[in-house]
Amino acid sequence: MNSDRSKDTTSFAAHMRRTVKYLRAFLTWIIAGVILGVIGGGVGGAFSLAVKYATAYRTAHPMIIWLLPLGGLIISLLYHASGWRPTDTNGVLLAIHQPKGISFSTGPIIFASASISHLLGASVGREGAALQLGGVLGYGLVRVADVRREDSEGVIMCGMSAVFAALFGTPLAAAFFAIEVASVGLVKYGAIIPCMTSSFTAVRIARLMGAGGDFFPISDAMPFVGGDILAVVAVAACAGLVSILYCVSLRQGEKLIDRFMPNYFIRAAVGGLLIAMLTEVIGTRYNGAGMAVIEEAVQNGVALPQDFIVKLIFTVISVSAGFKGGEIVPAMFIGSTLGCVLAPLLGLDPSLGAAVGLLSMFCGSLNCPVSSILLGAELFGAANLYFFAIACAVSYMLSANFGLYKEQMIIYSKLKAQEIDIFTD
Repeated sequence: MNSDRSKDTTSFAAHMRRTVKYLRAFLTWIIAGVILGVIGGGVGGAFSLAVKYATAYRTAHPMIIWLLPLGGLIISLLYHASGWRPTDTNGVLLAIHQPKGISFSTGPIIFASASISHLLGASVGREGAALQLGGVLGYGLVRVADVRREDSEGVIMCGMSAVFAALFGTPLAAAFFAIEVASVGLVKYGAIIPCMTSSFTAVRIARLMGAGGDFFPISDAMPFVGGDILAVVAVAACAGLVSILYCVSLRQGEKLIDRFMPNYFIRAAVGGLLIAMLTEVIGTRYNGAGMAVIEEAVQNGVALPQDFIVKLIFTVISVSAGFKGGEIVPAMFIGSTLGCVLAPLLGLDPSLGAAVGLLSMFCGSLNCPVSSILLGAELFGAANLYFFAIACAVSYMLSANFGLYKEQMIIYSKLKAQEIDIFTD
C-alpha cells in the first residue's frame, strides 16, 4: 500500500513538472510571437506601403521603365557592398534546416532592392522579400536573446510568418506556410503557437499602419456537382503542370545567365533593358507584381489568353537578371489568368477558375497544401472551400518533386508513405 502511494505521488509530481514545463514554454513562445509580430508587422506594413506607392508612381509615370537598367545596377551595387552574400529565400530555408548565420545588415538591402524593383517595373513579387525580411528578424532575435539551437528554427519561422501575414493580410495561411514550407510532408507543429501569435499580431499592426492585405471575395457558393468538380480538377492539373514549367524555367534561366553573363552588373543592366524593350512593345500589363490583373481575373472573370506565358517570360528575365521581390505573386498571376481562360472552356465560372488556378499554382510551386487551402479561404472566402481543397490536392500531387526553392526538402514522398529526404528539382 505504501509503495503504491509512493508511486502515485511520484507520478503526480512528474505530471505537475511536465505541466509547468509546457506552461513556461507556452508563455515564452507567446512573448516571442508578440515581439516578432510587432516588429514584423511594422516592417511588413512599411514594405507593403512602399510597394503600393512605388507601383502607383510607376503606373502614373510609365516612362520610368527605362530606368530599370540603372535600377539593376544599383541593386547589384547594394549587394556588392554587403560582400556578395545576398540573403535570398533559399538562405532562410537553409537556416531552418541547419544552423546558419543570416546577416542582419542585409535587411535594409532586401527592403531597398525590392522597392526599387517594383518602382521601376521588374516582374517580381513581394513575398520573397517578406520571407527574407522575416527570416532576418527571426535570426536577429535568436542572436540577441541567445536562443537555444533547438528553438532557433521556430523563432525564424515566427519571423517569416509575421512579415508574410503583414504583407498579405492572411494570418492563418502565413502561420502554416512558415511551418510547412521548409520540409515537405513534415509539418513542424511545435512552432504553431509562436507562428500563429506573430501572424495575428503582425496583421493587426500592419492594419493600424494602413497596410491592409488582399481580399477578393467570391461570395456565391458554386454547386458542388460532378461537372464542376471535374472542371476544377482539370484546371488544377493544368496549373500544376504549368508550375513545373515555371520552376524549371526560373532555375534554367539563372543557370544560363550565370554561364553567359557571369558579371552581375552586366546581367542586371541587360536584363533591365530587355524588360524595358518588351514593355515598350507589349505594354505595362506584366510589370511589377500584377495584383490588378489578378483582381480583374478573380472578381470580373477577365484575362487574356497569353497572360500566363507572357508573365512567365517577364518574371524569368527579371529574377535571372537579379531583381528582387520574389516569385510567388507572379506565380499567382500566372495561375489566376490561366484558370480564368480555361474555366469557360470547361463550363466553369471564370472567377472560380481564376481562384482555383491561383491556389493550384501556389501549391504546385511551393508544395504547401494546407497553407494553400487556408490562403483560399482568407483571400476568396470559404464559400467554395471544397473546390479549393480538391484543387490544392491535385496540383500538389501533379507538381511532383519540383519547387521554387532549391533548399526546400521533400521529407516524405507524394506517392506513398515513404521517407525520401531529397531537395526539390
